[in-house]
Amino acid sequence: MKLKELFNTINPYEKKLYKPYIIAEIGVNYEGSMDLAKRLVDEAKEGGADAVKFQTYKADTIASKDSPAYWDTTKEPTKSQHELFQKHQGFWKDEMQELKNYCDTVGIEFMSTPFDVESATFLNEMMDVYKISSSDLTNKPFIEYMCGFNKPIILSTGASSLHEIQEAVSWIEKCGNPLALLHCVLNYPTPDKNANLGMILDLKAKFPDKIIGYSDHTLPKDMKVCEMATMLGSVIIEKHFTHDKTLQGNDHYHAMDKEDLKLLRNNLGRIFEILGGFKVEALEDEAMSRREARRSLVAGRTIPKGKVIEREDLTFKRPAHGVSPKFIDEVVGRVAMKDINDDDVIKWNMFE
Repeated sequence: MKLKELFNTINPYEKKLYKPYIIAEIGVNYEGSMDLAKRLVDEAKEGGADAVKFQTYKADTIASKDSPAYWDTTKEPTKSQHELFQKHQGFWKDEMQELKNYCDTVGIEFMSTPFDVESATFLNEMMDVYKISSSDLTNKPFIEYMCGFNKPIILSTGASSLHEIQEAVSWIEKCGNPLALLHCVLNYPTPDKNANLGMILDLKAKFPDKIIGYSDHTLPKDMKVCEMATMLGSVIIEKHFTHDKTLQGNDHYHAMDKEDLKLLRNNLGRIFEILGGFKVEALEDEAMSRREARRSLVAGRTIPKGKVIEREDLTFKRPAHGVSPKFIDEVVGRVAMKDINDDDVIKWNMFE
């Protein structure tokens, strides 16, 4: 399923869980290499991602010279945002178009988060859905600009108060764009104790008409955080993706790799197999149990022909081959048409 189709398929009011649409965020983990970028696309596809997402920016338009780091500098020692963005700002329109074409060939959806008006404009030709970073949640003019392309919006909500999210939602709703909100915590990495997945439930309660998802920055470990987010109702799961988690860099050490992604997909498959349907009904595989393990009315003693049935004449035992105990009030008071032996299963043809 394409991401844009999700907005027409998912009913946020429906009381069920969905297998999530998984976005492997390559970001800038391709280290400026087209060959590595394509390798990451291949590995994301192999791992089971539905989409890959890059980031498109220029250092001079995303950060001022005085822009201190907000990540773990023991993992990424660069102390300036502007300096780090300069290091990773290589790919622009032509490269993104090449990656878009490659994704089409591989059979995985292409996305890239724009961080300025120029990149937002040229990416319009390559994407069906826009992703807006948590860092731009309060950037009203930029949000309104992207809404002008009349495409669905995915908005991450990291480091935001409820009022700020409501404000951003109001700007997007005014433009009429379909909207999904992703719970997100802007710690790199996010300790498990700070994941606060319970906020997903609050987003679902506060924005019941919106698709809710999760953008994860915890260490991948066993991928249980993303599984839990799914069980809480996340329809979209986004997580950074790399080919080598041991590499230095802001988005390598907390990213998942191909094997993590496979583990997540396999575990989610098992979970949804166990979840089964979301409507109460008897299963086809329970037919024998219904027939053999439920009870019928049974003669508790010999009932001679012509006797008016009394409640004391009846008991209830397995199997359910006769009259259900729920009809006892309709059996009591009827006249036996034949002798009924002690322990006989009661049938409707035994009465007048």
